[in-house]
Amino acid sequence: MKSMFDSDRMSEELRSLKVDVTRLLSTAGEEMFDSSKERAEALADQIKAALAELGETVSDEQEQLQGLIAERPMTSLASAFALGVVVGFMLRRH
Repeated sequence: MKSMFDSDRMSEELRSLKVDVTRLLSTAGEEMFDSSKERAEALADQIKAALAELGETVSDEQEQLQGLIAERPMTSLASAFALGVVVGFMLRRH
């Protein structure tokens, strides 16, 4: 009687798959690595540029916010207090 799950056949197929994957990686591995490395470097450059731009934007916004607070300290304080109260009520509900 033959079972539905043939472990010997499954093992043989897994060994065959391993051989195929090893052969594929050995022939194309270096090309894939070089290509992936170039893509990773390009992506890293894009991320660096985006972070630099974000840093400049945050710096500009920080300067504007500091100017606004300096011009209207009481309004800024009242707004911060109101925001704190709202957040406090929201946190109590959850």
